Amino acid sequence: MADSDSNPPPPPVTVTVTHSETANPDVPALALATEAEPLRDNTAKDLPPSPPLPQPEQPAPEEDTSASEAVQADTCQPEQEKDVVAVAEQNPNPTPQEQERSDKLPQNRVSFKEESNRVSDLSDSEKASLEEFKKLLADSIKEDVSIWGVPLLKDERTDVILLKFLRARDFKVKDAFAMINNTLRWRKDFNIDALLDDDLGDDMDKVVFMHGHSREGHPVCYNVYGEFQNKDLYDKTFSTEEKRNNFLRWRIQFLERSIRKLDFTPGGINTIFQVNDLKNSPGPAKRELRLATKQALQLLQDNYPEFVAKQVFINAPWWYLAFYTMISPFMTQRTKSKLVFAGPSRSPDILFKYISPEQVPIQYGGLSVDFCDCNPDFSMSDPVTEIPLKPTTKQTVEIAIYEKCIIVWELRVVGWEVSYSAEFKPDAKDGYAVIIQKATKMSPTDEPVVSNSFKVSDLGKLLLTIDNSTLKKKRLLYRFKIKPYCD
Repeated sequence: MADSDSNPPPPPVTVTVTHSETANPDVPALALATEAEPLRDNTAKDLPPSPPLPQPEQPAPEEDTSASEAVQADTCQPEQEKDVVAVAEQNPNPTPQEQERSDKLPQNRVSFKEESNRVSDLSDSEKASLEEFKKLLADSIKEDVSIWGVPLLKDERTDVILLKFLRARDFKVKDAFAMINNTLRWRKDFNIDALLDDDLGDDMDKVVFMHGHSREGHPVCYNVYGEFQNKDLYDKTFSTEEKRNNFLRWRIQFLERSIRKLDFTPGGINTIFQVNDLKNSPGPAKRELRLATKQALQLLQDNYPEFVAKQVFINAPWWYLAFYTMISPFMTQRTKSKLVFAGPSRSPDILFKYISPEQVPIQYGGLSVDFCDCNPDFSMSDPVTEIPLKPTTKQTVEIAIYEKCIIVWELRVVGWEVSYSAEFKPDAKDGYAVIIQKATKMSPTDEPVVSNSFKVSDLGKLLLTIDNSTLKKKRLLYRFKIKPYCD
């Protein structure tokens, strides 16, 4: 329960993470030298597949998979800045078959740097294009017009909107002008403003949802394709043309509501970070889903340019990577640099590279629980400490406490397969150590997060110990809070 304003401030504490990496004596000496391949430095950006927020002029070949539309969606991006590394993520311990497949993946050494929306950062030619675009728009608009809640030609937010259309058309002013006119006409015909207030139900809340922010502050949208394995949900959503049209209206409504929460001021966050969960994703056989996705994709290509911060595909199956390999030659370097793929074993690590663990939902390896009272002491605003766990070593987190208090903590190791123990050691020489949690082997089927608390009446140290006896690298996530002591 949250502390009231009348509570005294928490006592000071210091935290020391011990990196002794005590070797496990039960593991042969040869195993001690065995470590998984270090994390690769993957950097990339793009939007969603259900459906995505892509850029126009699609040259890629057509493919009969619903999730694959997201990759196709951005094959039209113009090539731009090239300065960081981006590769398709691979399993650090692949089987021979997996290694053969991964060896065929394009190893792209180009990165995408999100462009500035400040006019002062534009090149002279880009500034000239923007001014020409604004003049054409001013001459054609005879009444007040807004798009995504931004009134056009009223303030500096207009520059951010127009730059999206210009970049979607490689700064070709006439093409960008035609695109925005078509978009304004479509929005009027689709009655977007009225759609915002429609009640379209909550059946899709687990399929597409917003949760937390990336490390760079972008709101994160999760697209969970495996939910469509539920036959009742699938039939309710896609079995008839009318239902597919309702899905399209729902998807556009969700997108519009999300976009209107963005900051369109120059320098503000005006793009979305997309996470696409491909676990149990329907394959090529789902014709109705494929039709609905293609229809939605076309609308997004034409009417929602440049709303991508990054696009990460997690739990990617082999067939998706094979598809990526097939269409990769048709993509620009800029497009390929914006994509990151992660198989099931590496998905949490890749997510943590871009999203802090306290912002990542529990089902994806983090510590964030939305709409849950299971641990009211922590929220997404409480930072998490990450510690790498080497194979066959013990890691101890030591928290020294200098005043009476109640300390609460939670921790997890993704996938567990480790032993966990907790004890309190008083500083007094005649004090007795208190076993809070005896050493317990944690299995992958146990609860993902361990939570506990301890009333500290004597000065001392809280010790949290993780024993990783496996030959795999692990990652410890933990956080704690100090609450006032109550007699």
